Amino acid sequence: MYETVKYEVINQVAWIRLNRPEKLNAFTEQLNKEIQQAVKQANNDSAVRCLVISGEGRAFCSGEDLGGVNDDMDHGEVLRRRYNPMVMELHKCEKPIVAAVNGVAAGAGMSLALACDFRLLSEKASFVEAFIHVGLVPDAGNLYYLPKLIGHAKALELAILGEKITALSAKELGLATKVIPLEQWNEEVAAFAEKLASMPTIAIGLIKKNLKASWETSLEDSLERDAQAQRIAGLTADHKEGVQAFIEKRKPIFHGE
Repeated sequence: MYETVKYEVINQVAWIRLNRPEKLNAFTEQLNKEIQQAVKQANNDSAVRCLVISGEGRAFCSGEDLGGVNDDMDHGEVLRRRYNPMVMELHKCEKPIVAAVNGVAAGAGMSLALACDFRLLSEKASFVEAFIHVGLVPDAGNLYYLPKLIGHAKALELAILGEKITALSAKELGLATKVIPLEQWNEEVAAFAEKLASMPTIAIGLIKKNLKASWETSLEDSLERDAQAQRIAGLTADHKEGVQAFIEKRKPIFHGE
């Protein structure tokens, strides 16, 4: 079904692995479209309760494959046709998305990681705002997500200076959820994703939706969104299970319903 990504579901987690290791998983039109399609497939699959996006080989994603760039290219049209739909598919996903950054995430590869909900970094991973080095502007949602994560001043610094950000620096900045030693990489990423998959899925989706809306709504609107979301969450089987487990002094078993 896919040629440039590997897709599999294990323990309610959809693993989406960028699969162009010989090109450091650089973006092509096909890769953009297959990531979009894979995220949509996972979001529509009731058996999936968490998504993980990672890269095959030694890189997460090195950004656009510059081998396909030419002087006549309309970069704005490339974004509208390829990158923007991919980012919007990630943005619309109501399930938790983990970027498992196994190596360098440069340019639009960094943008891809920023568009996810969590970023787990290998100790050998790094971020690079590479756009400035080829006279371009950070895109694919980069300048939307970055200041929300680390603030305006630091986002401006990273975008303009374009310096390499190590895994430990990313953690200090707030770009990384966790930095994982190489020897524990596979085990810890899987454990993190499976923990998310075991949580109340509907509540997570509502949290994501309301947090995104909070940047662009008034307090009054936000309070009403809280009320609407809580009504929905309060009617779920997971809420009932959580209350019952609390009463019985046991760990709840959520089913995402």
